[in-house]
Amino acid sequence: MSDPTAGRQRIRSELSRSAPDRITVRGLDLAADLMGAVNLGDMAFLELLGRLPGEGESIVFNAMLVALVEHGITPSTIAARLAYLGAPESLQGAVAAGLLGLGSVFVGTIEGAARMLQEALPPEGAGGELETLAAGIVREHRQRKQAIPGLGHPIHKPVDPRTTRLFALAGEHALAGPYVRLMQLIGAEAESQMGRRLPVNVTGAIGAVASELGIPWQICRGLGLMARPIGLVTHLLEEMRDPMAGEIWRRTEEEVEST
Repeated sequence: MSDPTAGRQRIRSELSRSAPDRITVRGLDLAADLMGAVNLGDMAFLELLGRLPGEGESIVFNAMLVALVEHGITPSTIAARLAYLGAPESLQGAVAAGLLGLGSVFVGTIEGAARMLQEALPPEGAGGELETLAAGIVREHRQRKQAIPGLGHPIHKPVDPRTTRLFALAGEHALAGPYVRLMQLIGAEAESQMGRRLPVNVTGAIGAVASELGIPWQICRGLGLMARPIGLVTHLLEEMRDPMAGEIWRRTEEEVEST
């Protein structure tokens, strides 16, 4: 009789195991080692990288997440509020509606910036002189008529205050290495080639520091997906207490031009 399991791929996970009296996460006891001992950002770091952060890593990583939680009445928060207007029984659906808009324009540019940097300076050490790399990256994006991820902001000019703070913290804690320097050089080179201010924005800064921490670019958008729900839930709490979604809907209906 043939073995029905023959040829099956082994199913395994290193993240967590549960027993009647114990839950382990990355080899640590959830109740005994983690609860009451680590903050939410450190827990995220543990899940992503398989170890708890050092003191400096903790400060910088938590700052990255804090920077992403809240940014006012943005497309994602408007989407969440409007979804809640239509389905107030589904808080999770409204949060999901807000998260669906985090892509190549908003927040998801962390991924684009990290990919740009990591492909220019792969972990195995290949690459080149940073000024030359920066000039080539800007030139290639201009030739393709593509926006450079992590540069520019419609509100924060001439600098993004979140970037200034994050790079300062990275410098204080030995995390301002070649990826941070390359991101800064790309910003300076873009301004030189284009003749206008293009500050490194917070997603560019986070993409650079995430690269310093060894976080693969393919998961960097997830940093925004971890942090932004906190802000979205709070916007929905405000929407419950002091609604604006109905007014947004009514004014849009009134003011949009019909053909």
